[in-house]
Amino acid sequence: MAKKRPSRRTSRPPKGVSVERARGGGGWILVHPPCVRETAEDLDEVREMIAAGESDVAIDELRWLLETCIDNIEAHYLLGKLAVEAANDIPLGRGHFGAGYQLGAQALKRVGNPTPLPALHPANRPFYDAGRGLAWCLAELGKRELALEVVENLLRLDPTDPLELHTWIEELNASVGPIVELSGLFKPPEA
Repeated sequence: MAKKRPSRRTSRPPKGVSVERARGGGGWILVHPPCVRETAEDLDEVREMIAAGESDVAIDELRWLLETCIDNIEAHYLLGKLAVEAANDIPLGRGHFGAGYQLGAQALKRVGNPTPLPALHPANRPFYDAGRGLAWCLAELGKRELALEVVENLLRLDPTDPLELHTWIEELNASVGPIVELSGLFKPPEA
């Protein structure tokens, strides 16, 4: 009898971003897929490239990281940041910020949108940064209502508002001027 060949398909698709209760029970955290953890050192190198002003090299490396792991929220965030800061390409920034934000939002939706999702938890921060970047780009592109939806969702997820997003709502409702200056958008993460 001939041996049966093993199937090339796996029984389940690769795992993307998911959500679990924080160990201390004080909320929920985003769980990033193994490919994100496996490329963590590469992402550290990208941050060093950005700090050294090597934007073009960093962009190439981030694109490679996304080819390796499309579910890398922080890589999308950093590409959005570079698109806006280095190239003043707000539509491209919106695309990358939006991709990162959607990865987290879809993971949350799959489990019923649990709260709170602490904004300052290291696993959650890239999602919030991508959301902030998306809201900023949407506002700059004249899509203030969509920007308001993003900000309100982020505030619903973490009502303690450590990123002070409530001020963005006031600015978005005023419908004049930027919601925050570009230099204030990309403040270093607070612990």
